[in-house]
Amino acid sequence: MSASNPGSEPQAENKPPGFARRLRNYLIAGLLVWIPIVVTIWVLRFLTGILDQSLVLLPRAWQPEELFGFDIRGWGVLPSLFLLLMTGLIVRNLFGRQIVGGFEDLVRRIPVLGSVYGGAKTFSETVLTDKGTSFKQVLMVEFPRKGAWSIGFLTAENFGEMRVRTGRDMVTVFVPTTPNPTTGFIIVVERAEIIFLEMSVEQAFKMIFTLGVISPEWQGAPPADARLAPPGTGT
Repeated sequence: MSASNPGSEPQAENKPPGFARRLRNYLIAGLLVWIPIVVTIWVLRFLTGILDQSLVLLPRAWQPEELFGFDIRGWGVLPSLFLLLMTGLIVRNLFGRQIVGGFEDLVRRIPVLGSVYGGAKTFSETVLTDKGTSFKQVLMVEFPRKGAWSIGFLTAENFGEMRVRTGRDMVTVFVPTTPNPTTGFIIVVERAEIIFLEMSVEQAFKMIFTLGVISPEWQGAPPADARLAPPGTGT
């Protein structure tokens, strides 16, 4: 009986992949190209659909249905940008701020509508400006159960009543859903129960959009007070 050839196993390992495996690889390669394109197109369609709502401010004769006989998606991008630019120029001077301030005082006096407007105003100022720390600190919190950690964002930490009634340092955390981070859960937890992360908000949203497939690289030793304070702050 002849001895087996020691080099036969490496040759088997280098055997070209079969038809089914090659087909699978081709499909995956195609998906890697088209998934980012489709997601980008979907996001652009969603955003342009919102911006197209500004067309109601244009005269009827200037709207695409009247000019071309059919609707053009994205036609409202330029009018929206122009409207935002002109509004910003107006409110940056004293006269414009007085006009906007008078309008806001009037709206806030209207029942129900004033509360909605006030909440939206506070939210937009907090998120889009440097006021406060909302959505600027990424963290981990045990949610929806003990032992299961979720990515979240610190949204508020000035709840005097909750601190007094619980006797604890309570903060509010927004835990977004994936892959649509515009929805999620608002939870109130003790500060000692959250862990602040060094990843940026952009990196966190990228991780959420990709279902956790893309996670930011991190090198360094964990701070001793990771549960007590955001990264970069003193003890």
